[in-house]
Amino acid sequence: MAHEVMQGFPVPRGKRIPRSDWDRPPWNRWSFQHVREVLPTTEVWRGSGPIWKLPQASQKLHDVSFTDSGNNRTNVADWLATSFSDGIAVLHRGALVYEKYFNGMTSRTPHLSQSIAKSITSAVAGILVNKGLLDPEEPVTRYLPELKSTAWRDAELRHSLDMVSGVKYVEDYEASDADIAMTDIASGWKPPRAGTNAPPCIWDQILTLTRQVREHGAQFEYRSIEADVLAHCMERVTQTKLSQLISAELWQPLGAEESACFTVDAAGYALADGGFNATLRDYARFGQMLACEGRGNGRRIVPEAWIRDTLDCHPDLFGPPYSDILPNGAYRNQFWIRDANREVLMARGVFGQLIYVDIASEFVVVKLSSWPEFLSAARRLDELAAIDAIHAHLMKNEQ
Repeated sequence: MAHEVMQGFPVPRGKRIPRSDWDRPPWNRWSFQHVREVLPTTEVWRGSGPIWKLPQASQKLHDVSFTDSGNNRTNVADWLATSFSDGIAVLHRGALVYEKYFNGMTSRTPHLSQSIAKSITSAVAGILVNKGLLDPEEPVTRYLPELKSTAWRDAELRHSLDMVSGVKYVEDYEASDADIAMTDIASGWKPPRAGTNAPPCIWDQILTLTRQVREHGAQFEYRSIEADVLAHCMERVTQTKLSQLISAELWQPLGAEESACFTVDAAGYALADGGFNATLRDYARFGQMLACEGRGNGRRIVPEAWIRDTLDCHPDLFGPPYSDILPNGAYRNQFWIRDANREVLMARGVFGQLIYVDIASEFVVVKLSSWPEFLSAARRLDELAAIDAIHAHLMKNEQ
């Protein structure tokens, strides 16, 4: 499908992406690599500094075998061929050992990250915490007094960072009346629908969320809007747009190869919960920096204390359906923790986006995809099985 749509001069009517379904299958096979042609975006400038060169140490990983979630023996090549892959990069001990592109993607193609954007935002939040501009234990209303009229009135910033606030926000991707559907409209991702009273921008939606369903801090529940509350706090204390913050504090120091971009809403707000786009290698650079506990490109970028704080998670707040895939997992500082007893961070997004970081073995996997499903437990389990097999293979070869 990706090679057939949006082709021609001009593009014939039958090959155009439908505006209301641009991010849904089968159109996402094309659109996740062409977001700048679909939505308004703002640049995250890479700056004029040198690129962080990733050493090459290629290994043949195609034949690495593993048992998938259906108890079938398979290998990396077959997994990549059947999981709607767009790109994969594997780094070990700082070297790029495996890099493959699919579905027309190239090393210069920016790919939508979905909720990996939350973890990108968190990394810069950690920098602001270190500078004394943010304090996770302070009330959200210290930074955004306007939220006194919302369900965040008694919440701490920590509650938004860890998605344990009690704010009522329904994240059902298939329900047209869910809060996340209103976020799609408020963010500019989807056009307004007749009969709906969707907010015109993300800030306005935040102000409408006035119901609280449980005590703050009692339970993890995945709610994308929490990343946008965090980002608005970041913008307020720095008086700087999120895209410029990410550029200055992360993307330029990281030595990114290409500028990135965010989608923006009608108020010019860069969508922190899912609108970030970058190349495979630049996502890999971000992962490598995390694997080195905040150091990359020859410098300290993210405070080590923020990485340590992220690993200081609370699996007791983490239950089904999230624990079905990560039995001893957790969520902290807008990152997924694979196992509370291991130093493994994950940035994940719907439709199959992943940055996997094993700090102990300095091992990073970036997998960009365009699944036909928002979520798939089987695909996530296969992904972890493949990653474990690759990790075991590399560690064995290291001996």
